[in-house]
Amino acid sequence: MPMTSTDAESILFSQARDWAAQDPDSATSAALSELVRQAESGVGAARQELADSFNGTLQFGTAGLRAALGPGPNRMNRVVVRRAAAGLAAFLSHAVGEVSPGTRPRAVVGYDARHNSDIFAEETAAIFTAAGFETFLMPSALPTPLLAYAVRALDCDGGVMVTASHNPPQDNGYKVYLGRHAVEESGRGAQIVAPYDAGISARIDAVGPVDSIALAADGWTVLDPSIAADYQRATAALADPARFPSRDLRIVLTPMHGVGGETAVAVLNEAGFSDVTLVAEQAVPDPEFPTVSFPNPEEPGALDLALETAVRVDADIVLANDPDADRAAVAAKDPSTDAWRMLRGDEVGALLGAHIVARLAAGGEEKPDGVLANSVVSSRLLSRIAAAAGYAHEETLTGFKWISRVPGLLYGYEEALGYCVAPDLVRDKDGISAAVLIAELAATAKAGGKTIFDTLDELYLQHGLHASDQLSIRVANLGLLDAMMNRLRVSPPDSFGSSAVETFVDLADGTEHLPPTDGLLYLTRDQTRVIIRPSGTEPKLKCYLEVIKGVESAAELPEARQAARAALDQVLGDVREALGL
Repeated sequence: MPMTSTDAESILFSQARDWAAQDPDSATSAALSELVRQAESGVGAARQELADSFNGTLQFGTAGLRAALGPGPNRMNRVVVRRAAAGLAAFLSHAVGEVSPGTRPRAVVGYDARHNSDIFAEETAAIFTAAGFETFLMPSALPTPLLAYAVRALDCDGGVMVTASHNPPQDNGYKVYLGRHAVEESGRGAQIVAPYDAGISARIDAVGPVDSIALAADGWTVLDPSIAADYQRATAALADPARFPSRDLRIVLTPMHGVGGETAVAVLNEAGFSDVTLVAEQAVPDPEFPTVSFPNPEEPGALDLALETAVRVDADIVLANDPDADRAAVAAKDPSTDAWRMLRGDEVGALLGAHIVARLAAGGEEKPDGVLANSVVSSRLLSRIAAAAGYAHEETLTGFKWISRVPGLLYGYEEALGYCVAPDLVRDKDGISAAVLIAELAATAKAGGKTIFDTLDELYLQHGLHASDQLSIRVANLGLLDAMMNRLRVSPPDSFGSSAVETFVDLADGTEHLPPTDGLLYLTRDQTRVIIRPSGTEPKLKCYLEVIKGVESAAELPEARQAARAALDQVLGDVREALGL
């Protein structure tokens, strides 16, 4: 006999009551009981929220866990986190036991300043300790790169960072790193990739009732603040004042209400950049992110206060970190318009790549072997910079979990404001170490009477003007993403921007250099490139566009910019048409 809607509601309400009864958090338990009461009273919004909260279990993937805070198996809460910690502990115990029998597993746990991050972190430490681990807990709310640093510095088998990065204030997350005996050398201190995610997920699924999970009352080590000082010292030491001595740079810095401000200022100061003004309204960690609608430097309006501060203090550059400080944004006054603007991630990625090549060349020693890398959706300019300097270049799938694993990596970036300038220090994107080298290259340009835009123009004169843009389509129904991708596979476009498609690659089939991933790549006769893929973290279809215009002299740059913008606009229109928008 088929289940009626009344039966389904009765089961839903029963599941919710059972959850509230076993929830160790009195706040979420009370909130859930109230939600059930409202739903039973016929409040539609409460019924919908309740149904979504119990619509399956939050799935652990390569990005760990990330969701809205709240009661239920499809939200971030103490029950879900306890189960995740217990499952991860079982995974690590097994992994360490296989490789080094008898070795006590070691793990480190960090957290940001979001709602409940400290609670989730401490309970994770308690569960690891009860499982027999040597467990370290970060001394305070600190940036994600510091946790990634600690995994290797403390020679840990695993690391957990409780953060939702630049998500809205109602979210939190649980990011996992592996190290020492739990992963191959290239993955130590890096975010997980398949099949590790599936292995951890299976262990989480096997965890029994939440009241069967043991939590130690004590026994873990709260790390001394010297762990942050060690990271700061090592990161500041990335600067090379002997070969790039200029420190005349007025910087405005915003941590976007996150945890990076104190660390970033300390590192920049220690690297010799003393003229740093924090955006006062965004300097102190605040889980509500009250001055921005979305705490992501890429979002429109997010840098408004920083730009206002820059104008007021007559700054040379704005540096912005996202709330957990693993990303870095840059803004400066464009001399062609005399207006401040944020640089695209690809522009900063090229500037950093060229600066790192220049640093290596200035060293005077024999050129080191090594690789420059970026994600497949990032600009092709870095590959030309690498080739001109005699370095290998690799493209990877999207995400630093792939970039950081490139053998021999010297530098890697992705267009979404992620940069790894010191892979021996932090095997992940790091917005603070990136800020040091951005400041160094900007001060060097200023000392030569130039801006970072002039430095970019020099790269364009050598390698061609690379111009990029994006189209993001947010959907309410994830099924629409599959429908749009299927539409393109069934009826592939034959041209973009009046240039015929010469190469079409369905990335789901994999390539010689890339494992399979859901995405489509088009390359036209005039080297216009279009890549379309579903986002891995949001209900969005993302389209990445790039055009290249050759330039012979500086005088041709203004016209080349206009031509590139016109070409991108035409390609944007063609992409919209191909998607049926």
